[in-house]
Amino acid sequence: MALHVALNHRTTYRYDRPVQLGPHVVRLRPAPHCRTRILSYSMRVLPQEHFINWQQDPFSNHLARLVFPEKTTSLSVEVDLVASIEVINPFDFFLEPQAEHYPFEYGAALAEDLRPFLVPEPAGPLLKAFLASVPRKRARTVDWVVGLNQRLESAIDYLIRMEPGVQSCEETLALGSGSCRDSAWLLVQAMRHCGLAARFVSGYLIQLTPDVKALDGPVGAASDFTELHAWAEVYLSGAG
Repeated sequence: MALHVALNHRTTYRYDRPVQLGPHVVRLRPAPHCRTRILSYSMRVLPQEHFINWQQDPFSNHLARLVFPEKTTSLSVEVDLVASIEVINPFDFFLEPQAEHYPFEYGAALAEDLRPFLVPEPAGPLLKAFLASVPRKRARTVDWVVGLNQRLESAIDYLIRMEPGVQSCEETLALGSGSCRDSAWLLVQAMRHCGLAARFVSGYLIQLTPDVKALDGPVGAASDFTELHAWAEVYLSGAG
């Protein structure tokens, strides 16, 4: 049974004097290919005196380009959406025969399409050492991907980090800790260095209090909450 969850996200800036705002590009609308069904969406922008043009980038992400003709002392962008929360089996797919075992190579045409997601950043000494510890022997692809994710999870402690930006892979490995965006970027780079196409994704994390407490294992969230979130996606032939 699906649950319908209403989410409200408001960002407000206030200035100590009237300012002339340059054009803004806002990326706060779920991508059309996201697996979570979005039942309704709206965005409200203040000051009301503005022009908005909806665009799509090459990856089908929705972009709202805002232009403000008059000076203002504040700027507010408020998003309301209703999402359908359903149980999704992440392993409900069949890989193409040539991709069932790692390592494998993408076909020439597919590799050309995936080129932006295959090119890694140069690896520093800590990332090189981490990659050297990753097994490269023939294995079931899904098991290998899960194993790499587990290896990174055990090496990096999760923390909430309020500072802007994303840590480099070297910073995250040196500290042994990072936020979701730091771990996601590290996993993306590790995947790319291992020959798999991967990309960085951002969105929302919605966790609801369970109706029945678990008898064993994680007890779940103590109260309903929503946070900004980031994660990594890897492209596997046949799975997407």
